[in-house]
Amino acid sequence: MSVLRIHGGPDAQGVPLHDFSTNSNACGPCPLALAAVQGADATRYPDATYTELRAQLAARHGVAPERVLLAGSASEFIFRISAWVAQQADGSGSCNVWLPPQHYGDYAAAAQAWGLTRVAQPQGASLAWACDPSSPLGQAQGGLAELVATAPVVVLDRAYEPLRLSAALALTQEQLLRVWQLWTPNKALGLTGVRAAYVIAPLGALEAVAQLERLAPSWLVGAHGVALLRAWLLPEVQAWLQQSLTTLREWKARQLAVCEALGWTCLPSNANYFCARPDVQGEALTQALATLRAQGIKLRDATSFGLPGHVRLGVLAPQVQDALQQAWVSLRAQERTSL
Repeated sequence: MSVLRIHGGPDAQGVPLHDFSTNSNACGPCPLALAAVQGADATRYPDATYTELRAQLAARHGVAPERVLLAGSASEFIFRISAWVAQQADGSGSCNVWLPPQHYGDYAAAAQAWGLTRVAQPQGASLAWACDPSSPLGQAQGGLAELVATAPVVVLDRAYEPLRLSAALALTQEQLLRVWQLWTPNKALGLTGVRAAYVIAPLGALEAVAQLERLAPSWLVGAHGVALLRAWLLPEVQAWLQQSLTTLREWKARQLAVCEALGWTCLPSNANYFCARPDVQGEALTQALATLRAQGIKLRDATSFGLPGHVRLGVLAPQVQDALQQAWVSLRAQERTSL
């Protein structure tokens, strides 16, 4: 049986003309990163140990190379570390997982696949998930410091840290030494189709790193993923990213104003996306989203995140915002005419 996976981006209807449903950097793709990926030598295997790449990533984060793990993607590591936590039970009993109230669906999918029992409180959980800025809300996750002090294994998903537009990480550098930090630069670089990620392990977790390495297949990241991660380290690429954040802040302010003018209630966010409650609800909202999708405009229904009646919108360019505004005004006018 196939597994139902609810994600943004292309779907059975193809690539949306105007896609608000993903949180990729709308200023992208980063030209230098794209050129690096396109120029990757796909005729050869990467180094199976990724020795040079791990050393470069470690230098960027100021950690020992032994604390760096490569991952096929964030989702791949989510499933791998869930499997590792399940292994630790070793017949001694069930393993528990704690998930934020709203979260990326693969946290729960991986827990279910590996038989981890979801618990309401992090105390006693074998594995706890965190994200800052969180998805779908784009805010600092509440109680993050307490979570780090409570759960034995905490994974901090930092997918949207490079796309933070305001505020700062809720954890101190000392607290970061206790968590697994999951980094996925493809969103920040506007290249989500290239699957590659890396992890910074907690201090003193080298045996766990070795066990997680044994759970991974050989050549976990292909040539194009390696090229992406190497490009991520370039000062010119980081400079491009910083410039894009300035643009995204301007676009976000405009997009918030557009949504509010439509009568939508927008929730606060520190990232390049936000959630909003449209001025129609229930079945009417479901039908409206389907109508927009048929017109080439895709929004992310936030029901799967635990936010029914809301949509999540990635920040896009002004002309795309105008297309959404015009389509929604037209749709609502048609609804009134049909009454």
